[in-house]
Amino acid sequence: MSEEMYKKIDEMHVKKRKVELGGGEARTQAQHQRGKLTARERIDLLLDPDTFIELQPFVKHRSHLFGLDQMEAPGEGVVTGYGKINGRIVYIFAQDFTVFGGALGEMHAKKICNIMDLAAKNGAPIIGLNDSGGARIQEGVVSLDGYGHIFYRNSIYSGVVPQISVILGPCAGGAVYSPAITDFVFMVEETSQMFITGPKVIETVTGEKISSENLGGARVHSSISGNAHITAKSEVEVFEEVRRLMQFLPQNCEERPPEISYDDNPGNWLEEIIDLVPVASTKVYDVKKVLELIVDHGDFFEIQPDFARNVVVGFGRINGKPVGFIANQPKVMAGGLDINSSDKLARFIRTCDCFGIPLVTLIDVTGFFPGINQEHGGIIRHGAKILYAYSEATVPKISVITRKAFGGAYVALNSKAIGADVVYAWPNAEIAVMGPEGAANIIFAKEIEVSEDKVATRQRKITEYREKFANPYVAAEHGMVDEVIDPRETRKYLLHSLEMLRTKKEIRPNKKHGNIPL
Repeated sequence: MSEEMYKKIDEMHVKKRKVELGGGEARTQAQHQRGKLTARERIDLLLDPDTFIELQPFVKHRSHLFGLDQMEAPGEGVVTGYGKINGRIVYIFAQDFTVFGGALGEMHAKKICNIMDLAAKNGAPIIGLNDSGGARIQEGVVSLDGYGHIFYRNSIYSGVVPQISVILGPCAGGAVYSPAITDFVFMVEETSQMFITGPKVIETVTGEKISSENLGGARVHSSISGNAHITAKSEVEVFEEVRRLMQFLPQNCEERPPEISYDDNPGNWLEEIIDLVPVASTKVYDVKKVLELIVDHGDFFEIQPDFARNVVVGFGRINGKPVGFIANQPKVMAGGLDINSSDKLARFIRTCDCFGIPLVTLIDVTGFFPGINQEHGGIIRHGAKILYAYSEATVPKISVITRKAFGGAYVALNSKAIGADVVYAWPNAEIAVMGPEGAANIIFAKEIEVSEDKVATRQRKITEYREKFANPYVAAEHGMVDEVIDPRETRKYLLHSLEMLRTKKEIRPNKKHGNIPL
């Protein structure tokens, strides 16, 4: 090899090293002092060791305004490339806060768009590590245009490949809309913030004073707004959660979710479930414990655990195969459905349907939650999202009625009428238009009123209604329940049904797209 070639190679390494240093040692130290890692450190933590391949490291901005032509921005403030998680290819971009505060400019956006396009063409997930001060103001409208190109790809590639956003610092203004469109949003407590307008703008416009953390921190978005799906105490922990999620997701919409071998009796007899779920429908229990009994090795990965806690959604496996689980939580609001839980359920149903993950629904619901605030807030519209999402979904859909299934909520929660493939009920299940107490008060109102002992008559009529209507056998007689099962065999029946439905194909009428009641 000629001496000239050696010189060229040395020059290349010098240039690469300069890009890898980002904003320099001082800014890297400042990032560490904030308790934050650099873009490249984050990529190394998230991906399998020695798998990251960087793309377009030498891209530069081309703005000459406000002194930008005198300033260097190594890597254009974002690191892009691909690597592996659990041995599978993923595409990734990580905003570099040490360069212009990670602010997005024209070429910064082009690097992100390039990696998103590659992900879609090759059918692999795209992961964005967000840590940015927002749009690069010095570049003007071209930075806003850059956001638009990203938003467009988020939308068009939605449901094509999994899209995951990890918020690792500030995310303000238009920048928040990209994460909002993606499938899953992760945040780090006390470090991540998302908001459209920051505290200073809010104080100027409305006079309200609030800190960045209280306005848009991880706690706010995981428990109040519902914008975040998973939070963690540190960057290390949040990356562990991302890697865990990836174990349940396929590479794209045309592949099956990843399966693993299961080394235990797949049809375990669940004796504990008898004592765990009280027969009395008014007594509470923790449905998460039921889910942990049903899934392989008790490994249930809950999504949005702190938002709309009256319902539980998440991923688990049955005999090594990923399943999306939905369940009412009797511990909170008696498991009733409200505005927030309707949004949470509909979103999760559609996410699973996008990526071919079967749905199992455990039903124990009295109905939609009553109240003026709920009605005025649009519970009709929000509740209809559940109906729409279940009806639209073509993945295998199985329901288990564990206790109560009343009224419109029964219909909405994957009933036979809206497309459930298989519906099971436990022998204690009550399936009716409303609870026996309410029904007796309406149907037998006159008899109760004229009786000498109103309390005894009412109780007798409640029992009569329960025996005649509020049991699983009436629904089974009409084909609305496929089988009444021993609760201890729930896992076995789910396993067999999922195997039976493994080759399910269902075609919907040809159309551009439906119009979900948003």
